[in-house]
Amino acid sequence: MVTVVAVYTGQGLSERIGPLFREELPGCRLVNIIDDSLIADVIQAGEVTTAVIRRLVQYYRHAEDIGADLILNTCSSVGEVADRVRPLFNIPIVKIDDDMARQATMNFNHIGVLATLPTTLEPTRQLLQREAVLQNRKVHVVDALAEGAYQALVSGQPEEHDRLIFEAAKSVASKADVLVLAQGSMARMEKALSQETGLPVYASPRLGLMAVRAELERQGKYPC
Repeated sequence: MVTVVAVYTGQGLSERIGPLFREELPGCRLVNIIDDSLIADVIQAGEVTTAVIRRLVQYYRHAEDIGADLILNTCSSVGEVADRVRPLFNIPIVKIDDDMARQATMNFNHIGVLATLPTTLEPTRQLLQREAVLQNRKVHVVDALAEGAYQALVSGQPEEHDRLIFEAAKSVASKADVLVLAQGSMARMEKALSQETGLPVYASPRLGLMAVRAELERQGKYPC
């Protein structure tokens, strides 16, 4: 059976990915590796540390041992690690936010990025700029941090999480043609933010899984 191993640095997103995976990749097997100490360490250090990189690579190795046909990196904060270590692996590593960034830069000139963690803003900004260069386009990126929203979510206060994201969205909506949600955990806000701001809103989970399917198709492994 075709196997996709998803590596998570925090809790919660796997609950959203599971149903979407069954919709987008029926017949394939999804295996989750979750270590929420990774994002906790990134938040505490304010950067991706050597220890986090080492553990993440170990989880990619575990995915190979499991028999993965593809690894899905689900955390935007460590996306640059996935880019750097891809040559070490014989199976593809798909970043959950790559296709989101590609579509946003392809279709819009002014992009608003929303994040609930400061460690995600700069990697997402850089990802968008890299995609724009690849497409020979110039884009203007503005960002807003919903400070405290991530902590509210993990402490069981989803309403406060949503309120803070709404406030962040309002601060950049007038300067943007589209809103990009930097973290997969924010995808639950996609429709509400679009209704509130009148802008298209891009979230990574479904787009990331569509990219997984496209890569498996390219390898001749899908349909599963």
